[in-house]
Amino acid sequence: MNYKQPPSAIVSILHRISGFVLFLFLPFLLYLFEQSLRSEISFAHFAGIVSHPFTKIVILGLSWGYLHHFCAGIRHLFMDNHMALDKDAAQRTARYVLVVSLVLTLLVALKLFGVI
Repeated sequence: MNYKQPPSAIVSILHRISGFVLFLFLPFLLYLFEQSLRSEISFAHFAGIVSHPFTKIVILGLSWGYLHHFCAGIRHLFMDNHMALDKDAAQRTARYVLVVSLVLTLLVALKLFGVI
């Protein structure tokens, strides 16, 4: 028997995964940021690394993780204030989180790959 997860379960699982991944990558990202601020040479070095397509894909994945985690967090803040708690509203807001985070990630991708 196949059981299809409702949108709220998918958003909840992805919220936890994205939070964990962001937590793991935070020290590394802060280190890279600190190194890029040391001098013009180090900034140019990291700018060269970021221009590589594989690095852009990693950045895009981290951007999606951040954007999804942020949108799902906003949803949870509304739920903490006793808004959208019934089943239909919870599923609807979960769909909004999925759509909004994907649209924002698409905008980041367009900017990252030089389309806009």
